[in-house]
Amino acid sequence: MKRIFTAFIMMLCAVCAASAANYLTFTAEEDGSTFGIVKGGDNPDVQYSLDGGETWTALEGGNTITLAHKGDKALLRGNNPKGFSRENNHSYFTMTGKIAASGSVMSLIDGEGESLTIPNSVCFSALFSDCKSLTQAPELPATTLAEWCYWLIFYNCTSLTQAPKLPATTLAESCYSGMLSGCTSLTKAPELPATTLAKHCYYGMFENCFGLLQTPELPATTLAEGCYNEMFRGCISLTKAPKLPAVTLTPFCYISMFSGCTSLTKAPKLPATSLAEGCYRLMFYDCANLTQAPELPATSLAEACYEGMFSGCTSLTKAPKLPAITLTPFCYISMFSGCTNLTKAPELPATSLAYGCYQGMFSSCTNLSEINVSFDKWIDESSETSEWVVNVGPTGTFICPKALSLEYGENRIPKGWKVKYID
Repeated sequence: MKRIFTAFIMMLCAVCAASAANYLTFTAEEDGSTFGIVKGGDNPDVQYSLDGGETWTALEGGNTITLAHKGDKALLRGNNPKGFSRENNHSYFTMTGKIAASGSVMSLIDGEGESLTIPNSVCFSALFSDCKSLTQAPELPATTLAEWCYWLIFYNCTSLTQAPKLPATTLAESCYSGMLSGCTSLTKAPELPATTLAKHCYYGMFENCFGLLQTPELPATTLAEGCYNEMFRGCISLTKAPKLPAVTLTPFCYISMFSGCTSLTKAPKLPATSLAEGCYRLMFYDCANLTQAPELPATSLAEACYEGMFSGCTSLTKAPKLPAITLTPFCYISMFSGCTNLTKAPELPATSLAYGCYQGMFSSCTNLSEINVSFDKWIDESSETSEWVVNVGPTGTFICPKALSLEYGENRIPKGWKVKYID
């Protein structure tokens, strides 16, 4: 009798411990759904339970576990205090059927799902990558992140409709890079409360999320290099951009941020008056329905700061003012190339040029018919204005100082245009 009572108590304790833990859980949403794991070189410890945590079995690489009936559950845990994946040694799940994940992914680290600190870089990178059967993401409760920790974690999870909460307020380099890229069924982005960013932290986070309709607020006013690089690239359903309140920019901070967002009609305000290298490079590239550009008040430019910013914006009819009079190398390179509905260029008040500053600036603006410049000397090598008026309108007006020599061609004054002097 005493043995039976002891066994009962032990079983009760095991059940209580299981219920107290927040295990990563896979729930079948259709009969016969399966999961497995491909283990990297570090061969992390992973165990699963099909009976609510009473018994546990090692999940070996290459094994396939079947959840026979809709509603069947598998609990998962591991003892990996130094991390789950390593650089070039990623471990990741495979799935068939339909499976909803729940519980904390941190149970793969501490065995219970209580830890809030990710122990190493690339820890959960690509963990569910290409799991087209995944319909619901697990909890990602960590508030202390590591470099590349969630890189591509849900890449190409085409059945995922809702992203997990991301509570961290201080980010790490590339921590969310490509995290939800290719999640074509995702319509709403998670809240992103972080105010302390890191290099490339949001790089490609929602790239090619074709169904994304709603973006999160981006409250950070202090940016980091490449922080929003390609963040919403290819989000073809996105019609409204989030506010971008930062006034101090960093190199490449907004590069290609909305590139290919073909449903975006209005750009967000960009209040910065001092720019950084490549900060707006390709920011709205190929936004074919963009009709309203933001004001660009900056008077202090940087190398390639506006490179290709509105290139391919075929619906843009009015360019923003460009007040800067001191230019930098390649500052306006290809800025409006391919803007086929642009008829009038912004006034260009700079009296001296910088290397490559206007290179390709208005190329293929097939309806452009007015350009107004203040410089009075062409550079012999033509690099500053190289191909800047290739395929512009066949006729138009070129407004310039009298001192500027009348030279024509794709690197000079467009052929067939008349000249009007500003003085």
